[in-house]
Amino acid sequence: MDVPEVMIDWRSKGFWLPDGVLSAAQIAAEKPSIFGGLFTWPLLVLRWEAAESNIATMAAYARRHGWELAPHAKTTMAPALLASQLAAGAWAMTVATPNQALVLRRLGVPRVLIANEVLDETALRWLAEQAADWEVYLQVDSLEGVAVASRAADGGTLRVLVEQGHDHGRTGIRSLDDLEQVARAVAEAPGLELQGVTAYEGQLRAEAEVDAFLDRIVAGFARLRAAKLLPGEPIVSAGGSTWFDRVVERLAPVAGDATLVLRSGASITHDDGFYRENTPFLRVPDEGPLAAALDLWAQVISAPEPGLALAGLGKRDAPFDEGLPVPREIRRPDGSSAPATGVEVTKLNDHHTYLSTVGDVVLAPGDLVRFGISHPCTAFDKWRHIPVVDEDRRVVDVVATYF
Repeated sequence: MDVPEVMIDWRSKGFWLPDGVLSAAQIAAEKPSIFGGLFTWPLLVLRWEAAESNIATMAAYARRHGWELAPHAKTTMAPALLASQLAAGAWAMTVATPNQALVLRRLGVPRVLIANEVLDETALRWLAEQAADWEVYLQVDSLEGVAVASRAADGGTLRVLVEQGHDHGRTGIRSLDDLEQVARAVAEAPGLELQGVTAYEGQLRAEAEVDAFLDRIVAGFARLRAAKLLPGEPIVSAGGSTWFDRVVERLAPVAGDATLVLRSGASITHDDGFYRENTPFLRVPDEGPLAAALDLWAQVISAPEPGLALAGLGKRDAPFDEGLPVPREIRRPDGSSAPATGVEVTKLNDHHTYLSTVGDVVLAPGDLVRFGISHPCTAFDKWRHIPVVDEDRRVVDVVATYF
């Protein structure tokens, strides 16, 4: 795939370039420290050693279990990182919207899964046109979705996966009767090709519920197979970043009859919050691990009362939907550092982070705090350009995001 050249100027948050333009290649050649003046705060950085290890870990996990990987590109939408995942053996990339599919088409990603029903006829017509020389799949979970897609195909062909869902969940067909009805409608609709079954289990919180849902996917697949609605080598796809071990185990009965595809996307960077506490590798430690690869640096800008400090970091910069940033390290103006033990984030405003300190910990204006993040899927979209750092915190590359 094509990775466009990255150019950085005054529009790039976290970089301090009042004048002039630098390329990522120029910055990488210099390998500047993030503390050397080219950067300002707050700053999101990607630790490449950790990200590279995570990519390799997931690629090896999938190979070991006979699965393909189609990581969710919406996590990063960063061409350089998508290219790394494909180079490590990813079978495809997954997206959430037609706009994201358009980006990946222009980047040259050869195979894309759209993990949603598409009802925009303008986008569907474009997808049908592109499908002549591009392998793209979309989901349906309704007869309305089938009708719109068929109408928009207009002489072309759209590859379709029927989506199963669960009660009180997100999208997806709830019953096996309805699953067969929608699948039959796809099979009979002009311009549509039924390619398999897909599902998302990530909103379920209990292992027993996950297993029961995954067993229903196996039952749904068997029903469509018995009805002779599936092609010779259908696709069965599932797997967020919380339960992919259960997906691999419970969907094993269809392994010999289908191409099995995991879509886990947050694994590329993991995190210090939600996924640290919910990674499948806690249940199967010998298969992992993953490492947190994103750091957010922010400066303490006020310490107005004992036990309280404010950092110049906020909702514009850090994810907060699945947990607040996690303080990891304090770096003093003289370059010394210490663990951020006793420091906790209690609240985020648009541009302020409230830090509670206990015991002997004192934060002073000018100190830097390194935070881990929780939920990478809402981290990358806040940054146009992200420095890639080595373990000495020197910048070895810059990745661009395409949100």
